[in-house]
Amino acid sequence: MDIVRSKRDVPIRLPGERWIHITEEHSELAGYYYEVLEVVSDPDIIFEGSSGECLAVRHIERNKHLVVVYRESNANDGFVITAFLTGRMKQLERRKKIWERQK
Repeated sequence: MDIVRSKRDVPIRLPGERWIHITEEHSELAGYYYEVLEVVSDPDIIFEGSSGECLAVRHIERNKHLVVVYRESNANDGFVITAFLTGRMKQLERRKKIWERQK
């Protein structure tokens, strides 16, 4: 199990069972393990989810973004819920922006 730190400096875990869930539901992410971790620690933008989770987003290629959904349980622990690829940034941009990389 790998752990990275979120932008709020919270350790975020990617347990093996979560990775299995992600790749079973989104087989196109099978080779993206380290990218999923990197998006949590170094995203382009973070949006607020509807239930308190965070959606970290990084641009991958033209019209393709990697979204990693994670929860910060407290200041000392958090975990990845799921991840997916999307081309629909407009839908994500309707959410409240928590953090954005300075250009």
